[in-house]
Amino acid sequence: MNTKETTSNYTQLCVWEGTAMGEGSPEDFENFMKDLFNVRIKFMEEVKTLPGQGGEGNRPDLFFYVHSDDLSHFAVARFQAGIRWWEDVLGNIRADNRDMIYSDEILEKYPTTGSYAG
Repeated sequence: MNTKETTSNYTQLCVWEGTAMGEGSPEDFENFMKDLFNVRIKFMEEVKTLPGQGGEGNRPDLFFYVHSDDLSHFAVARFQAGIRWWEDVLGNIRADNRDMIYSDEILEKYPTTGSYAG
């Protein structure tokens, strides 16, 4: 799926750190999230991190967008699984002057808005 296709109804990019896709398909993951959190998502990709922040790199992180109508009830529910907003992930890395663990390609593909952009 093209990132641009998600912007109309799927507006919030999320990162599920340390979680791999496994054997399932993107549709399986979308259905899993619907069953678990009652939230509509669009799976984007599994990203492998770069070395940094005390880690060796190659950690799997899942990237997906959440439907804008589901954000209010997902905002709190996501904490139980350790799912984070993309802006928060980048903001924490930059605020603490930690090594960037995402490639330039990923940073260009998923630009942020607001105070954490750039």
